[in-house]
Amino acid sequence: MTIEIIPARLRCEYLDNPLGIDCREPRLSWIGLAAHPEQRGARQTAYHILVASDEATLARDQGDLWDSGKVHSRQSQHIPYAGRPLSSGQACWWKVRIWDAQGNVSAFSEAAHWEIGLLEPSDWQGQWIGMANQVAKHEAHGLQPSPYLRTTITCEKSVSRARLYITARGLYEAHLNGQRVGNACLAPGWTEYTKRVQYQTYDVTGQVHQGENALGAILGTGWYCGHVGFGLNGKQNYHHYGTTPRLLLQLVVTYTDGSRQAFVTDETWKGTTGPILYSDFLAGEAYDARLELGHWDQADYNEGGEQAWQPVSAWEQDAIPLVAQPDQPIRATQTLHPQGIEEVSPGVYVYDMGQNMVGWVQLRVRGEAGQRVQLRFAEMRSPDGTIYTENLRSARQTDSYILKGSGDEIFEPRFTFHGFRYIEVTGYTGIPDLSALRGCVVHSDTPLSGTFECSDPMVNQLQKNITWGQRGNFLSIPTDCPQRDERLGWMGDAQIFIRTACYNMDVSAFFSKWMQDVVDAQAENGAFGEVSPRLLVQNDASPAWGNAGIIVPWTLYQMYGDRRVLERHYTAMARWVHYVREANPDLLWVHKTGNNYGDWLSIDAETPKDVLATAYFAYDALLMEQVAEALERHTDAEQYRTLYQEISEAFCRAYVTDDGRIKGETQTCYLLALRMGLLPQALRPLAASHLVEDIEKKGWHLSTGFVGVGYLCPVLTEAGYNDVAYRLLLNDTFPSWGYSIKHGATTIWERWDGWTEERGFQDVGMNSFNHYSLGSVGQWLYEYVAGISVDPQEPGFQHILIRPNPNPRLTYAQAEFDSPLGKIVSHWQQHEDIFILQVTIPANSSALVYVPREKGQAIFEGGSAATAAEGVSFVRDEEHSTVFDVVSGSYTFEVKKQK
Repeated sequence: MTIEIIPARLRCEYLDNPLGIDCREPRLSWIGLAAHPEQRGARQTAYHILVASDEATLARDQGDLWDSGKVHSRQSQHIPYAGRPLSSGQACWWKVRIWDAQGNVSAFSEAAHWEIGLLEPSDWQGQWIGMANQVAKHEAHGLQPSPYLRTTITCEKSVSRARLYITARGLYEAHLNGQRVGNACLAPGWTEYTKRVQYQTYDVTGQVHQGENALGAILGTGWYCGHVGFGLNGKQNYHHYGTTPRLLLQLVVTYTDGSRQAFVTDETWKGTTGPILYSDFLAGEAYDARLELGHWDQADYNEGGEQAWQPVSAWEQDAIPLVAQPDQPIRATQTLHPQGIEEVSPGVYVYDMGQNMVGWVQLRVRGEAGQRVQLRFAEMRSPDGTIYTENLRSARQTDSYILKGSGDEIFEPRFTFHGFRYIEVTGYTGIPDLSALRGCVVHSDTPLSGTFECSDPMVNQLQKNITWGQRGNFLSIPTDCPQRDERLGWMGDAQIFIRTACYNMDVSAFFSKWMQDVVDAQAENGAFGEVSPRLLVQNDASPAWGNAGIIVPWTLYQMYGDRRVLERHYTAMARWVHYVREANPDLLWVHKTGNNYGDWLSIDAETPKDVLATAYFAYDALLMEQVAEALERHTDAEQYRTLYQEISEAFCRAYVTDDGRIKGETQTCYLLALRMGLLPQALRPLAASHLVEDIEKKGWHLSTGFVGVGYLCPVLTEAGYNDVAYRLLLNDTFPSWGYSIKHGATTIWERWDGWTEERGFQDVGMNSFNHYSLGSVGQWLYEYVAGISVDPQEPGFQHILIRPNPNPRLTYAQAEFDSPLGKIVSHWQQHEDIFILQVTIPANSSALVYVPREKGQAIFEGGSAATAAEGVSFVRDEEHSTVFDVVSGSYTFEVKKQK
């Protein structure tokens, strides 16, 4: 018989063919694909995994490392490796076959692979090296030239395999025999350097040869010792972890005879400085091409030339662990071309990229030796057409290039990044054209996983703005803004946006990595930090900020079915709840509230901070009950259930009146109470009506800040006010998402009033135009407008809820989402006499589909009554929908409207 389901998209620890992981029992995942597009009900009933030490063994259908045998299970995600113990450098090739419901077995999948990194501290044989004693400061304030480091090595035999393990305290760009190694940018990424330092592994087999080889690296200051964070009020915003960058690497060469040799960083290396006068996140990069070092990364290079190479300084390794990077590296993922150019004053040209982006530009220029071209970056323009830089605070965002005078020259910075739409160019010979610049978009290379569009162009632009805001702010950590002197991992921003982030991109590995940063930043008393890593902002976290330590792992579990993230961080999560409870025995969170930001940047609405704090305290207890149940800690779950009930009762006694009004009577007050289930059932409709009453009083506008905005439209829809939610979505008058879009926004602004027609630009002290928090409405677009959401009882989209909430203001809406089990599609359209809902459920999953309809309307699927359709089972009728249980496959439901 024909197999109904086949395995595809094999991954290990969320990654495609990862190289150099340090997990001893990595988890393996795949999706099942229906063998025939029109097929319904394809599901896996068993699997068989083979893991081999080389590709040839695996090709013979042998698993010398692990042969799972036939395992009767529908599970296809997060299956732990259970074979022979793995050692450092171990290559693992694997494949899987699966059985369908009829007992038919597929062929084995295409081979995938992973490789173990350096597991033990003793595996690292080298020393940290740098130029601490030789590098003079280029100027005050910590700016310093980038060291160039090199050595030559001799491979005496024919090479069969070579791996480069490398990291830096600072940033590195590795070179081998005249070529750059890999395409990662700003590596090794940001961690709490006092707790752990990441390293990367590269396959450099094709770059190493028998004989003499040149190995080298350029270093940047980066997060380690460069400018990061505030430069205000006299704070020093550099040298947070050290004063100069350092390099550690190990090149392990395996020869064709099976022998191995390791080449490491040590005191025999040489170093110098070159054309990079400085390269800093906030200051930018200054590059003097006249100081270029020629073929410095090749074996025949003369180290005794004009720029003499000196012995490096070396330091022994310390006890700070080196860990393999667990997520995708930062990369330049696409190129944008300028959309316009204007000469705003003689010799001053302003380029418009047409999109607020993050990264840098590549400059093409021709001129005389010593000529200096300056690039300044900004998000907005002033009324006179010049670039608007006041909101950057102390960040300079300026690159400069000094020509060497040798025909066409190309400049592209290495160790900085900017947030910008506009580039001011000065010092350019002649009249530059659009081809002189191109933009390099840079971010953690999290794959796109979702799309949303509808019949309204403004909403489509909103979705683009949300995605661009996420792209620009996810660089190793979820930052708050990419342009001014801040760029920190604010916890409150991340927790309100993470659900939206999961739909837009596959952030499973990215947020798993950041959760370790969150735990690294946790204090001895159990308090999480306001930012993670905990840099500059040293106080313990505020309500809605510290709660990210629970909300983020819970969301990862729901969206990706990742139980391990709960197991790994359960103790840290429990310590946080204990920290809050111990300080607030009356169960109203009024003590130990940190900076207590409240509903940050709300509009003319001051939500009482104790109301917000106590609501989040209750929410922590509610989520911890569910976490404990998921981990089968039933006693803990009961304790958290009781705590949640007690906090809810205390909340109602202190803040809620008999007619459902809540202290403060702001939109966010009602949203938190409703979303977090704090009200008795009888008061919920009253509270919802008070919420709508406030929206109406404000001219049908929102007033929510960072915290409330993510709950606004979901709560309205759940409470039966879907029309009000759509009205807020489609507003284009102030304050609204549409207002910024009407005035040219291509990313989400930090504040609703970042720029207004009446006042112009807001306070320059805090006015980012690329700040994802207010984009948390994206969750509602996916889950409520298009209607795709996970069944919380079966995380990881093993069971799916398709529950669209159409509105006459839209004629169609559609979303696609690459879930852990495969692509989910929900597409609805409505005309005068018919409503059509098209749904795709991936193989090995099922769904409840809520088909909107009015009383008496007939529902058809594939031209027949829906209840008679293959794979469709009637569940129940609700007031405005009929619910069907469907198996995997594609469906078209039609509702004939009555005339």
